Amino acid sequence: MNNLFPIGRPVLALAPMQDVTDWAFWKLMSSYGGPDIYFTEYFRVTSGYRPERAILRSITENPTGKPAVAQIIGNDVGWMVKTARRLERYPVAAVDLNLGCPAPVVYRKCAGGGLLRDPARVDEILGALRGGIERGFTVKTRLGFADPGEFDRLLEIFSRHRLDLLTVHGRTVREKFGPHVHLGRIARAVQSLPFPVIANGNISSVEEALHMLEATGARGLMIGRGAVRNPWIFRQIRDRLEGREVTLPTGRDVLAYVEALYEAGCAGAAPEFSRVQKMKKYMNFLGEGISPAFLHAIRRVSTRQEFFDTCRTALDHDTPMPLVPSPT
Repeated sequence: MNNLFPIGRPVLALAPMQDVTDWAFWKLMSSYGGPDIYFTEYFRVTSGYRPERAILRSITENPTGKPAVAQIIGNDVGWMVKTARRLERYPVAAVDLNLGCPAPVVYRKCAGGGLLRDPARVDEILGALRGGIERGFTVKTRLGFADPGEFDRLLEIFSRHRLDLLTVHGRTVREKFGPHVHLGRIARAVQSLPFPVIANGNISSVEEALHMLEATGARGLMIGRGAVRNPWIFRQIRDRLEGREVTLPTGRDVLAYVEALYEAGCAGAAPEFSRVQKMKKYMNFLGEGISPAFLHAIRRVSTRQEFFDTCRTALDHDTPMPLVPSPT
């Protein structure tokens, strides 16, 4: 797992986001500097499961030149071990267990963040996967399901298994993507666990990234929504850490990113309406860094022309843009 950690500075990882951080997005992200590690969308493991080709493509045709980690989610212990072993046949640096997905459709089936309601089950799954995985084994977790205090029990469980890396999202499942991230809980994991911990949650700027590193002592950062909003963020963080000046994209730079995102994420013969609807998923993140008025307008377009007219109205300028969410 040493190949996951750059020498001399914190590691930067792209968080897995279902139907967002696919092969095309990886490729686009790498052109903007990109992270040090890429995590796949999750492989949703059930009985009889075979990994989806669309997600496998990120591994078999990795367009980044950086380590790829395959993430799995589920609660069928036997099939999760079988799937992990199958994924190890491909060029992956590690297999990651998702213990944090807050989507109700997932946690109601006792998968992702839903498993945090059953610490004994988490312990069982960790033991089975650690025993079955020959390469790196990593975990991405939230602090608990409903109460950050649940994290104390989880830390005891994590410490019993030889994890190669733990990513801690500093919120509970119930807190979803709320404004408060419990940095003290992440710091406690860093201090108490015998393996590397990286921090995740609400990183939208270089300043927030450096504050999280300082407040937690984490070995690195994982960024998801902030990277969709600002694909320059990994380069910006590296520049600050290495003593270089941080530059902000102009409106026209952001407009070029939107155009590239449209081409990358909407390839193929999909109908125009479907392409525009898919772009709205990305714009829900990017729009937070532009303005509430832009978000309001973009959610109401239905054609490519309307979509790009709205984007040009907001972005056809040379003013530097921090791309951080509005306080409102």
